Amino acid sequence: MSKLIATFFYVGHLKPAPGTWGSLAALPAAYVITLIGSWPLLALCAAIAYFAGLWATKVETAGKENHDPSEIVIDEVVGQWIALLPVIYGAASSGSNLLALWPGWIAAFVLFRLFDITKPSLVGWADKRDDAVGVMLDDVIAGIMAAIGVLILAALFHLVLS
Repeated sequence: MSKLIATFFYVGHLKPAPGTWGSLAALPAAYVITLIGSWPLLALCAAIAYFAGLWATKVETAGKENHDPSEIVIDEVVGQWIALLPVIYGAASSGSNLLALWPGWIAAFVLFRLFDITKPSLVGWADKRDDAVGVMLDDVIAGIMAAIGVLILAALFHLVLS
């Protein structure tokens, strides 16, 4: 069970760039979750996935030197879902079709991957923890930074078009 969770149903074994595959897999999962229960369910699923991922990462890395193996991608899924929350909330509050906000989906994906790969500021600090909390937390922070970026881009987009 821990391997299934940590690899997000074995997506983490896809090569190259398993983290990017994990982020990509998070998109259709977020879409389905949102169709079922909108942004509150996505936020709840992100929280549940965080704690499940923390447990799975601890189990999968116990006794190993590498505390952040590339096949563990549940952290990318959590971060990507956090990055998508402003888009999903925006769609729900405006009554828009989820897919009509496709630029927001792309922005959330690109910004999250950018912050996850470059590890600026607090993302890098969390990554240096070299434990399961660090594995999960750096992506949570990258997701929050991406969500803020999505909000800024949406505000600029709407100011220009208004």
